[in-house]
Amino acid sequence: MSRHIGGILLAAGQSRRFCGNKLLYPLRDGTPMAVAAARHLLSALPETTAVVDDGDGEVAGLLKHEGLRLVVNRSASAGIGTSIACAVAACHDAQGWVIALADMPYIPARLIRRIVAALQQGCDIVAPVYRHKRGHPVGFSKRHANALLQLSADQGARSVIAANEGRLELIETDEPGVIVDIDSLEDAQARPATITTNH
Repeated sequence: MSRHIGGILLAAGQSRRFCGNKLLYPLRDGTPMAVAAARHLLSALPETTAVVDDGDGEVAGLLKHEGLRLVVNRSASAGIGTSIACAVAACHDAQGWVIALADMPYIPARLIRRIVAALQQGCDIVAPVYRHKRGHPVGFSKRHANALLQLSADQGARSVIAANEGRLELIETDEPGVIVDIDSLEDAQARPATITTNH
């Protein structure tokens, strides 16, 4: 039986090092950053949930228009861990989750599909690796639901991965987008020419 895997897009960041809301920043083709990340995730996982900090905000409106289900995390300012826990709680029926970041818009859907396939085939935790550096998104099987639900503050899911290193499956990729997150205006303007955005 095929395992149902849910997509999670973390889009409740506070953009502290960016002038304005970075998730609305237009990429070279004019697409807002969060929308580009959402489209790639949706292409691989039609059932994707986005975590936002304001259900009436512009980011939420754009993501809803793209077809994502929205979950509002009122504790988003406390850190990314609260958003992961919020999303997993909202998608508890899934047999696993692929967790992606809305400020990483250069991850192609084909790579996400490889992570989904690995989870469906029974892998426990799956992550891409580019030139020996682990990247995003990361897939988790349902086995880790409780640990993900207990995340808080700004710890993210690194603690879950660290506690299960022996269960981590790494997927080698030549896609540099898996390690490119955009934290500043300089990051957004310095996109390497080798990054692809096609599916």
